[in-house]
Amino acid sequence: MKQPLWKRLLSYLFEWHIESAPSEINPHLYVSLRSGRYQLSTANAVYSYEDLYTNYLWAFEHVNLDALPNEEALVLGLGLGSIPLILEKKFHKQFHYTAVELDEAVVYLAGRYGLDGLSSPIDTACADAYAFMLQNEKQYGLICMDIFLDDVVPRPFESREFLEALKSALSPGGLLLYNRLADNDKDRRATQYFFERHFLSVFPHGAYLDVGGNWMLVNHRQALKG
Repeated sequence: MKQPLWKRLLSYLFEWHIESAPSEINPHLYVSLRSGRYQLSTANAVYSYEDLYTNYLWAFEHVNLDALPNEEALVLGLGLGSIPLILEKKFHKQFHYTAVELDEAVVYLAGRYGLDGLSSPIDTACADAYAFMLQNEKQYGLICMDIFLDDVVPRPFESREFLEALKSALSPGGLLLYNRLADNDKDRRATQYFFERHFLSVFPHGAYLDVGGNWMLVNHRQALKG
């Protein structure tokens, strides 16, 4: 949904509330206009922020997207569609997206404020990503794991079963980007523990990128530039 030019200009001075859509999953879910872009937020976290969703913007800048084995991309956690928007608008990549999102309110807001600006094909499944992955039989060249409940990654998505399902869903030579919080000492310790004790047990050649407040875990260090 387009906003008047005057409202977009004023959004560079202050955050402009656009719409609230609370749900049982996210009781404090709202869209605002900030710096000319739609931002999806909860009480304690930003779920999506167009091309200023820097966790993935910076990660994509440091991985070799040209080496992906196919154009099938899986996005776990939709937000307003920042991940496909960044890939299309900033990196000029055309993928066929499958997006999995549990919260119907997020799916609604993405259709209203994000996905209408996307030309790449996208199939959206309103489903539990854990159950989706354990039943999935398809392989993808790119998987972006971006699931948070407010500012926490739910425990099932830290399990070995889920990590093994992600591994099975990657095409040979495919790329996994797994977003984790690392904004303070507590989050950083928890993420480092998860990376060293769990992630590397499934992806032994894995690595991580510090993307400013978050770590982006990568399934294979050879995917990193330089």
